[in-house]
Amino acid sequence: MDFEFPDDGDDGLRRMLSGEQPHDRWMRLALDEARAAAEEDEVPVGAVVVAAGRVIASAHNQREQLADPTAHAEMIALTQAAAHLGSWRLEGCTLYVTLEPCPMCAGAILQARVPTVVWGAADPKAGAVASLYRLFEDARLNHRVEHVGGVLAEQCGHILTDFFRGKRGPSSRE
Repeated sequence: MDFEFPDDGDDGLRRMLSGEQPHDRWMRLALDEARAAAEEDEVPVGAVVVAAGRVIASAHNQREQLADPTAHAEMIALTQAAAHLGSWRLEGCTLYVTLEPCPMCAGAILQARVPTVVWGAADPKAGAVASLYRLFEDARLNHRVEHVGGVLAEQCGHILTDFFRGKRGPSSRE
């Protein structure tokens, strides 16, 4: 007997039956953005902002394309989300990003009052959430950010590894 998923907009049952975790759906969209970055020869990092169960912003790295050192996926997505909401306060939003945010992005996330960040691959060289720094948990700051790391980490990490391996050439090794 075949089972049809109800078309009621609630995909909770679909997730339970497919084994998909709650954040996987949105992280897959961030991965799509990361792939778009790679196609543009940008470091493949993607981000989406979700509010009330809907994507309100999506972006990928564009530093090379825009010649802008601040054009990280998170920064662009935060700007888009603020424009969509008409407010710099992104309360009630969740940011999904394929790579652990760097200090610049973590600072912007704190300033935007984003309550929750879900990230994929850890960044041992620049991660400001868990790897090098723990900005989201710093008691000296007036805002805290809940965070979940390692969501689809393998896929998020592979896209970066493949990109940089391609930059180094076929004879390179990790």
